[in-house]
Amino acid sequence: MCELFAMSSRYPTTVGFSLETLARRGGDVGPHKDGWGVAYFEEKDVFLLRESSPAAHSGLVKFMETNGPPSKLVLSHIRHATQGETILRNTQPFKRELGGRAHVFAHNGDLVGIQDACHLESHRFRPIGDTDSEFAFCCLLHRLAALWDPVEDTVPSVESRLEIVAEFAAQLRPLGPFNFIYADSDTLFVHSHRRTQDDGVVRPPGLYLLARSCNEQAVDLTQSGVIMAPLAQELVLVASVPLTDESWEPMEEGEVVALKEGLVWARSSETV
Repeated sequence: MCELFAMSSRYPTTVGFSLETLARRGGDVGPHKDGWGVAYFEEKDVFLLRESSPAAHSGLVKFMETNGPPSKLVLSHIRHATQGETILRNTQPFKRELGGRAHVFAHNGDLVGIQDACHLESHRFRPIGDTDSEFAFCCLLHRLAALWDPVEDTVPSVESRLEIVAEFAAQLRPLGPFNFIYADSDTLFVHSHRRTQDDGVVRPPGLYLLARSCNEQAVDLTQSGVIMAPLAQELVLVASVPLTDESWEPMEEGEVVALKEGLVWARSSETV
């Protein structure tokens, strides 16, 4: 399966990636050869980098290890293709505009029959590629569109967005493993379902959380492929597997968490 990583923090911080190391932490390096991507938010917009080639062979990855821009919201995806060719349009994270803001989505899992279970009722959001992940993203944005007022430029409440994201996740979970990270430039939404564990069995947890406070010792992720500038603040990290030996919190099966300003802002009550 693909590997996911995300960060929400109170203040912008520099996050660099050794994506090859990050993939190795979550499993054998070999399968994660079908592309990579990383998104750094800056207010309403996002700096998005993607390549369909292996991270291990990328000069751009080497550059970004030490030159990632400061950000309060970061999402990353390392692809192991299950649907769609290994080409740029199928490489995650995916980006769309809604409400005058950049929205970014990345998923791991395999949603069999998603086009029958989730219909695109308008042409506002359409896939560019062939993956189940991008189709799911377009379906989610279609549901969220009614909340975003394009005139007043107001941000809907976290609770109203979380409700829609949680209902959407519940609808698609029966199709297969469905772990995703989604950010709308204001809040990071994380859904944990199931993933292939070290013994080859598909079961929970699908994602893990690690919360850190300015009153605690800074977490050192260097050996796990994530390089963070030391800064006293609040932050939450999300990963497919724990990146350190610390007490990462395994998310419940079917749980959706909203992260904002480096804090766990809200959790969905509906789980499998």
